Amino acid sequence: MKRSFLLYFLISIIGLLFIGRLFQLQVVRGGNYNPVKTSAVKIKFDFPERGYIYDRNGELLVANQLSYDVMIIPNEVTPLDTLEFCSLLKITKKNFIKRYKKAENYAPWLESVFLKQLAKEDFAFLQEKLHKFQGFYIQKRIIRDYPIKSAANILGYINEVNELVAKKDDYYQQGELIGKAGIEAQYEKVLRGKKGKKHFRRDRLNKIMGPFKDGIYDSIAINGKDITLTIDSKLQQYGEYLMKGKRGGIIALEPSTGEILALITSPSYDPNMMVGRVRSPNSVKLIGDTINKPMYDRGLKGTYAPGSPFKLVNALIGLQEEVIDEETHFYCNGGYRYGNRKKEFMKCHCDIYGKPIQLNTAISKSCNSYFANTYKRIIEKNNNSTNGMNNWSAHVKSFGLGNYLGYDLPEGDKGLIPNGDYYSNMYKYRWNASTNISNAIGQGEVLTTPIQLANVTAAIANRGYFYTPHVVKRIENKAITDSAFTIAKQTTIDKKHFDPIIEGMHEVFKTGTAKWVNIKGIDIVGKTGTSENFMRLDGKKIKLPDHSILVAFAPKENPKIAVAVFIENGGYGATVAAPITSLLIEKYLTGIVKRKWIEDRMLKTDLSSIYQSQILAPKKFETGTK
Repeated sequence: MKRSFLLYFLISIIGLLFIGRLFQLQVVRGGNYNPVKTSAVKIKFDFPERGYIYDRNGELLVANQLSYDVMIIPNEVTPLDTLEFCSLLKITKKNFIKRYKKAENYAPWLESVFLKQLAKEDFAFLQEKLHKFQGFYIQKRIIRDYPIKSAANILGYINEVNELVAKKDDYYQQGELIGKAGIEAQYEKVLRGKKGKKHFRRDRLNKIMGPFKDGIYDSIAINGKDITLTIDSKLQQYGEYLMKGKRGGIIALEPSTGEILALITSPSYDPNMMVGRVRSPNSVKLIGDTINKPMYDRGLKGTYAPGSPFKLVNALIGLQEEVIDEETHFYCNGGYRYGNRKKEFMKCHCDIYGKPIQLNTAISKSCNSYFANTYKRIIEKNNNSTNGMNNWSAHVKSFGLGNYLGYDLPEGDKGLIPNGDYYSNMYKYRWNASTNISNAIGQGEVLTTPIQLANVTAAIANRGYFYTPHVVKRIENKAITDSAFTIAKQTTIDKKHFDPIIEGMHEVFKTGTAKWVNIKGIDIVGKTGTSENFMRLDGKKIKLPDHSILVAFAPKENPKIAVAVFIENGGYGATVAAPITSLLIEKYLTGIVKRKWIEDRMLKTDLSSIYQSQILAPKKFETGTK
């Protein structure tokens, strides 16, 4: 009796386990049933056309072209003449076996790309004989076309989906195309559209038996949406033209909206290099160029000491904290002496000796001594360096420095704005403003990106507020309404303090360091900068040629453009950055550049030999050698 009870009990338990498993498979998981994941269903995809990309004036930047991929379903492949097939595809037998195994390992019953992007003549020839090779078929695919060889860093490119991405996202199959960088990546879901699908039943011999469940899972393809960028393509191309033979970044913004008019990095590359079958070898070449870094966006990711343009921020903080006013004056005498018993000396090139220097002159002549004194007063206000430094840091960060700005591109760098804790951790002993006095002139620990400097310039142009820089203007016919880009962000500086700063910046182009590139009839407001540049070699600090910087906006009233130009190893700000800025402003505001002698000078300015020397013979730049 006990034995029979035990037998019935075991049978009941096993039965319950089977029922539970069936319930899990059919009810619990059934609601999420995906026919893609079963070998009993064949799916045929209809790929949509990817959205086009235009500049702010309707200029076509990215279009589409047809491509032909050879697809494979391993389970449907029958014995074939391998040599003939390889001859048609222009591949080796070894390569054929490698591709077949890769597709089989991915999923024997699913389609995947066997050979991508056939040339048109190869496609026509193969199509005639494809009926002989079961399990292979041709699929039309949309790939990109770039009518204008410009703005590669903004547009990005599309790349093949690998196995890892395909497993993470059910939308994609291995070998399909996905946005990899720039706008293509950031707005992938907008641009890609939606694939159409048709599902077919298979029998146990994998033969098609008709629609799966009367087509209830079928869908039609929906084309991707077109995107209009804020970029002015003519300005973008002109900036890239001026940057030949130079390294650096240029950002141009519309202050009243935060729209990015140009985002230039140099060196760059032709976006068509990342299209079709040439993409793979070209990507190896471009990514592998660790010296020139053509795929590295210096405008968004390059972090540099901001140099003299940062003096503007310190002046605004000084006014806000009431440690200076327009009439406050300091003496220079060739520089600023500081440190223990005044042994340290910060040189200055304003060439004003024995005369009181006020704010307007300090900006136009870029007096280091004036801003060092101002910075000292800010940090040591109330005799507490830590609190003073924290207060200074908060003011600086209100301009968008020290933080990722949040623009609609997938790259960027925060830079660095130190605070009191930063220096308390760095120095275990007591410190004060003299410890980090280089921050007064945009050197020291302060690091910014070119787009951050452009944003600071836009905030000054707006007298105290800015909009987050962004590069997309419209999707289809709908303007961007995201509050991240449409609501102004206020700095911590009162509006009344910006006018004296702007007057000083105006003087830079009237009588100051950039007067030689002033434009008749256009009031340019700006600030030149020269940023020191060092490297370490064999444990020794070596000084390299300075970076050339200029920030500016124009016109002075109701500004239409704010620009930050950063040229690596370009020397004084007035030497290279100032004329390039002036030319860009002239081009944007008037549509034509009349000062050809300045343009010719910039086009002939090639810094390649300096960049090459830094690699081959860096010691020649050592301080004190020529």
